[in-house]
Amino acid sequence: MSKKNSRLVAAEIVSQWLIDRRFPDRPLSKVEHDNAFIMEVVNGVVRNRSILQWLERGMVPKEPEPFFKAVLYVGLYQLLFMDNVEEYAAINETVEAAKGRPGGHGNANMINAVLRRAQREADQIFHKLKRQPDDIRLSHPDFLLQRWSRQYGEIETRKLAEWNNQPAETILRVEQGVISPDDFLAKMAEADIEPTIHPFSDREKFYILPRGLAVHKLPGYAEGWFTVQDPATSVPIDLLRPFPGESVLDACAAPGGKTAMIASRMKGEGELVAMDLHDDRIAVLQENMNRLNLGWVELVQGDARDPKKALGDRTFDAILLDVPCLNTGVLRRRIDARWRVNTNRIKAIVEVQYGILSAAAERLKENGRIVYSTCSLEPEENEDLIARWVREHPGFSKVKAKKTFPPKAGTDGVFAAVIRRD
Repeated sequence: MSKKNSRLVAAEIVSQWLIDRRFPDRPLSKVEHDNAFIMEVVNGVVRNRSILQWLERGMVPKEPEPFFKAVLYVGLYQLLFMDNVEEYAAINETVEAAKGRPGGHGNANMINAVLRRAQREADQIFHKLKRQPDDIRLSHPDFLLQRWSRQYGEIETRKLAEWNNQPAETILRVEQGVISPDDFLAKMAEADIEPTIHPFSDREKFYILPRGLAVHKLPGYAEGWFTVQDPATSVPIDLLRPFPGESVLDACAAPGGKTAMIASRMKGEGELVAMDLHDDRIAVLQENMNRLNLGWVELVQGDARDPKKALGDRTFDAILLDVPCLNTGVLRRRIDARWRVNTNRIKAIVEVQYGILSAAAERLKENGRIVYSTCSLEPEENEDLIARWVREHPGFSKVKAKKTFPPKAGTDGVFAAVIRRD
């Protein structure tokens, strides 16, 4: 069976995203050939949607249907943003990808003409792009840019958008209870891999991998030497301060990186419950706990909005709530999330977050503590929610909060606050 045209595979995935706006992580995970190329193209098209729409408006007289629009975007992205692709292949194979559908011949001619024009006029295109409004030039919704400008100012907002448009690094946290950082680096060196340390955390050791490495093929993957985690994940764990012998609940635990960090600080002593709602997320959580040799962690399938169904009357000294959020602090990694933020979604997610926090508070022992955490930058999900919740719940008080701003911290954006039961 012949290998399918990689540009066609990428275009089919992008086309589906243009139709339903659901991020194509599942179809990407099923790609059998040219995975890295197809992933880069799909992610690049999603990330640069505003720029590609601007080019389409200026170069195509009539809006194409989603599949042919996707093929066009795949070609434009290769020509204008990928240095490691032959322009001849980018044009010819992309045009070829358009031909197998009804109406393919005429659309293939249109795509060929636009791509060849973009090839000729690349310098002029980038010159014109520099003069476009920020929402086009930085490929972010104006809705988000205006919100961030009010919060951080225009200069910091541009820095944030530029940060979001850079490919995310792969960062590992060393499980120091399993292997020392020095031994980890020595084992990596034996495999001709040179990670660089991330300076964010003193207690945890995070290392940035060279690009292009498959994590599951690294030395020590099966042995549980490391987890894939951004250093910002240490912020809520530092505030939670779990101790050996305590009872701790990680209420929204999958995929399990923060659970593993809690476990390492508890040194295998006490009670650590990791809960999540969906079967597929529980399966990922189980797989990671097995790989990390954390069999003492208790896994529970349950809804953080109603934990009593899964946990009964159990109570805990400390609870981590890494709640569902809009992901605006991790737009490097959640590339599509920028296109899904609007006023209605903010209101809806805040209602869910408030409910999770209220339900978790009922599972807290006297003098116990909750760390509420998001990977979002929006005040409604963070500072505003915590202030309102504490005001409306006598007997609880906010102790401390911390927020990271990605361009300054060099990490994902995260907010975390400690709430204590008085």
